[in-house]
Amino acid sequence: MGFLIRVVVNAFAIWVVTLIPALQVTVIPFAPGDTLQVVLTYLIVAAIFALVNTIIGTVIKVLAFPLYILTLGLIGLLINAFLLWLTAWLTSWWSWGLRVEDFWWGVLAAIIITLINWVFGIILRPKKD
Repeated sequence: MGFLIRVVVNAFAIWVVTLIPALQVTVIPFAPGDTLQVVLTYLIVAAIFALVNTIIGTVIKVLAFPLYILTLGLIGLLINAFLLWLTAWLTSWWSWGLRVEDFWWGVLAAIIITLINWVFGIILRPKKD
């Protein structure tokens, strides 16, 4: 259940980022591009992003632990942007998916996605009795 919630929150965060045209981050829906296809594309891209973040992101963050200490955690911004770019690269094999035109705008998009995930994480966190 937690993975599905994470995918929905990621899809919402990616949708918010694509609403900001200056970030040059877009999602190209699969054909014919109706509302259902757009929503499904966001959910699939969010699922791929969640998997990339879970599997590859964990490995990178463990290997980059000394850099986290050295940069006081700022390397995490670049790692999150790299994971977003990696998701865009993985979905570029098809005619649909996530497109990130510039790495540095991708850094800002990753920051926005992280903030949205953080806010929803606080709201949707299970209550302890």
